[in-house]
Amino acid sequence: MIKRIVLSALTILTLLFTGCINDTLITPNNEINDFVWKGMNSWYNWQPNVDDLADSKDDNNVAYTSFLNSYDEPKDLFQGLLYDHPNTDRFSWFVEDYVVQNNQFQGISLSFGLRLQGVTLSDDDNSTDDDAILYVRYVAPDSPASNAGINRGDIINALDGTVLKDSNYDAVTSKLGNETITFSFVSESAGTLTFIEDKTITRAEITDNPVHFKKVFNDINGKKVGYLVYNGFRSSYNDELNEAFAFFKTENIDELVLDLRLNGGGSVLTSSYLASMMYATAGTDIFAELRFNSKHTNQNGTYEFDNTLNVYNVNGDKTGTEVINRLNGLSQLYVLASSSTASASEMIINGLKAFIPVKVTGTTTFGKNVGSITLYDSPSSDYTDESTASKSHLNAMQPIVFQIYNKLGQSDYTQGFDPDIEVKEYQYWNNILPFGDENEVVLKAALDDIRGVSAKSLPSTLYKNMKELEVLQLEKRFDKEMYIDHDFFENNR
Repeated sequence: MIKRIVLSALTILTLLFTGCINDTLITPNNEINDFVWKGMNSWYNWQPNVDDLADSKDDNNVAYTSFLNSYDEPKDLFQGLLYDHPNTDRFSWFVEDYVVQNNQFQGISLSFGLRLQGVTLSDDDNSTDDDAILYVRYVAPDSPASNAGINRGDIINALDGTVLKDSNYDAVTSKLGNETITFSFVSESAGTLTFIEDKTITRAEITDNPVHFKKVFNDINGKKVGYLVYNGFRSSYNDELNEAFAFFKTENIDELVLDLRLNGGGSVLTSSYLASMMYATAGTDIFAELRFNSKHTNQNGTYEFDNTLNVYNVNGDKTGTEVINRLNGLSQLYVLASSSTASASEMIINGLKAFIPVKVTGTTTFGKNVGSITLYDSPSSDYTDESTASKSHLNAMQPIVFQIYNKLGQSDYTQGFDPDIEVKEYQYWNNILPFGDENEVVLKAALDDIRGVSAKSLPSTLYKNMKELEVLQLEKRFDKEMYIDHDFFENNR
């Protein structure tokens, strides 16, 4: 009997001691894990669908700490908290260095300065060793690629001396992740590839202006047609974008062809500014609506068509405002698109189609109707303020936190927008013309539609079984991003 009493006392003492630990002593070995869980628990779009993000998860401090400490790396915990329903969250990522990321959001990165497209060249349905090539889709001005004399349309058949084949494509193109690489350039004639020269280039820091090219065609069936190649919704280039529309406004264009084939997205605010430049008749109507999870319904808000825009520097600091140069005469919009057209670019299509016809020309867009914010280790601001972030590390998160809708409540484009006029650029791999050339195949299809000329069938090609291949090694995680600036929270509190 006495023994039982002693054991009971020990049990009571243990429970009391555990309670003290629960309240004060148990802390994660890696405190960044605590930030990861709490930030995701608060903001993640699919928080109710992830068992490990349940609000009760941290009720027991010992169990919660044990859970956090079961992950050696914060990145692994972050990955473990993502909603794993097939093809739902393809977009959230962990940020190793948010200073680097913030620079990349503004087009500052270590890069070769080129975008490529892979194509296999085949006549045989059963072959596994077909030739493959890369053609140059885009070259950034003042980049290692442009300084080496590389141009849009150039054809590459080998990297670091290894000739591309369908069978080795992934292994060879993995070299594109290297700091320095040698490209072998070829020409094509009657199906034969002839070596021209090798060019070796090394990554360097570049600043890439997304307002890449503008032009006016003065007589397309009696109309003046503006053409703009716009490659990223980067807020530090809002004034350059507005300047391009000042040019179109001065030229008094009747139609506009907006080339978003290489535009994976960016700032939602900049997307709303672009929409405002293109459609003055909307006044201050709703362009887009953002909906957050149930914990942040007070952040739900809208972006309206606007008459002024904010000007930002590369650090995201507001430096002024400008009156938006709004076009008055557009009754429809042509968007040149590809599988690289995503997020804030698709937002343009979705938002404007509630007001005017939008003719998508090219191929199906990527399909991203959700967006993110950067979460910092700053608990006092619910993880949204970089200025109060922990100084002990530069980790951050870029999780999906909202879904976007147009004025009509439409948001169903997770499979992308199919083209109204289909043109597969890669099928013309041996004749890729410069941006703005009236005979460039995708642009020509839009101009022909303005002329009233029906799209013609694809001419016979050298290879009947050509296949388009991705070049993932040159893509950055933010290339298909749609994010909101902190001004949004200030305006919707």
